[in-house]
Amino acid sequence: MNATTEWSLLTEAHTALLNAVEGVGSGQWHLPTPCAEWTVTQVLQHVAGDQIAFASAITGEDGPSENPFAPSGTLAGDPVEHVASAIGRAAAAWATVAEDAADVSVPVPPNRLDAVTGVGACALDAAVHAWDIAKATGQDQPLTPEAAAQILVAAKQIVEPLRAYGAYAAALDPQEGDDEVAALLRYLGRDPEWAA
Repeated sequence: MNATTEWSLLTEAHTALLNAVEGVGSGQWHLPTPCAEWTVTQVLQHVAGDQIAFASAITGEDGPSENPFAPSGTLAGDPVEHVASAIGRAAAAWATVAEDAADVSVPVPPNRLDAVTGVGACALDAAVHAWDIAKATGQDQPLTPEAAAQILVAAKQIVEPLRAYGAYAAALDPQEGDDEVAALLRYLGRDPEWAA
């Protein structure tokens, strides 16, 4: 039997995402978000699809049923169950990856990363979209400074190639007084003070 790897950063990011989704009110699913042109539902569909894609890259199982970068905005099932299933798949897949693994398959360029960077990329996706959903729906921002600092390390290794595809906006200039969360958000092209 294989030992499982505990990835505390990924657990924290997944918890933040699940809590943000659980905090969405029944009339808030069509609200705008910091992801330009996407509603809360579309961000949920995107992040769930991405988490499934990370799991699929590791396990070889089926990937997301929809293109995460073209979310329909219509979700048939329960949103909490939808995201819980997706993050469960991702967590289970990463639990099979040793911390010292040097070459792990991932769904983002360059498609092979060391385990720590790869799990950071997966956590980035969950945590930052948790922030998007929380901000769009009037919840407290869910990121801790410690998690944001760790995620920024991974972000600086994977984000630049993705900007060319429109996955991230241009980085915003740092501001005096920025904490680790604000630094991460600005690097990803998000305004920490965004409001609907």
